[in-house]
Amino acid sequence: MGREVACKFSARQVRARMMAFMTGNRPTTFEVPFEHAGRRLDQFLVSQLPEVSRARVQQLIVAGKVLVNEAAAKASLKLKGGERIQVLGPPAAPPLRAMAEEIPLDVVYEDDDLAVINKPAGMMVHAGAGATEDERNRGTLVNALLHRFGALSQAGGETRPGIVHRLDRATSGLIIVAKNDFAHRRLGAQFSGRQVRKRYLALVHGWVKQEAGTISSAISRDRIRRTRMTTRRSGGREAVTHYKARERIQSGLGKFSLLELKIDTGRTHQIRVHLASLGHPVVGDTLYGAPRELRPQPGEAAKGQALSLPRNFLHAAAIEFAHPRTGTKLEFSRPLPPELEDFLARVRHSSDYNGESG
Repeated sequence: MGREVACKFSARQVRARMMAFMTGNRPTTFEVPFEHAGRRLDQFLVSQLPEVSRARVQQLIVAGKVLVNEAAAKASLKLKGGERIQVLGPPAAPPLRAMAEEIPLDVVYEDDDLAVINKPAGMMVHAGAGATEDERNRGTLVNALLHRFGALSQAGGETRPGIVHRLDRATSGLIIVAKNDFAHRRLGAQFSGRQVRKRYLALVHGWVKQEAGTISSAISRDRIRRTRMTTRRSGGREAVTHYKARERIQSGLGKFSLLELKIDTGRTHQIRVHLASLGHPVVGDTLYGAPRELRPQPGEAAKGQALSLPRNFLHAAAIEFAHPRTGTKLEFSRPLPPELEDFLARVRHSSDYNGESG
């Protein structure tokens, strides 16, 4: 009882002060009620700021914009009650601004309406969440596109100029970019109507049971790990992936299948989560269960050392669509990038290679 009296503000008063901060009156200093003792700093702030995202709270803390007893604190700080907290930054993150940046691009095709780019792994398509403005706004495909082409379509929004569809950051391969709104709308209609044909190559763990098959499992976001998608929840979005085994590899590092894949839908992480649902995660895809390192198998006279791949072995190898203005059929393809070709060769030669072509 005595500890509660010692607290300067009640939980209701704290909320009122925080809401005033959000609406622009900006009182930034308050004290933590003792009833919140034991909570992490980030969890407490999230509970008091329902209109502010968890990601934004983390950004404020990482940027040193949240002080506890006049000192910057970590998100994991356990509160004791009675602390004096100051929130120095605005509740909303600074708006993302798509800006031109000189980054090399592999332009496969270009005309007045569109371009086809061979995106490298490691490059985000457009700006996303980050602790600082530079992390959120720089180094993306959009930055490179603006420097190379200047004006792009705005149909996808100010932060995604030209972007008709996406590839995951750790995935390489072909992506279409719209230079004007007319092309963007026409291309978007082709994607929505499932008229765009895309072919991927992936190396997965294990041997698939069938030479070819179709995975038709709905996909939704994982309730526990929000960066993952899952096929294990009901009510997800329809997703269809077709696969064909091009090669089965028995190596000193284990069994692998080189797959060719085509998708009827374009859900987030679709190929990755579908293959993982079969027990065959994409090599390098630790988010969906692939090991960080390939190690020699027991009993195998493996050559060399363990191997690791700092990206997913997934490549958008070919794309086919109709030109948005002329209707002419366009087809483009690109082979596996050198780092994947080299990795595949090292897997094959990790012992006396025994491969079967599909």
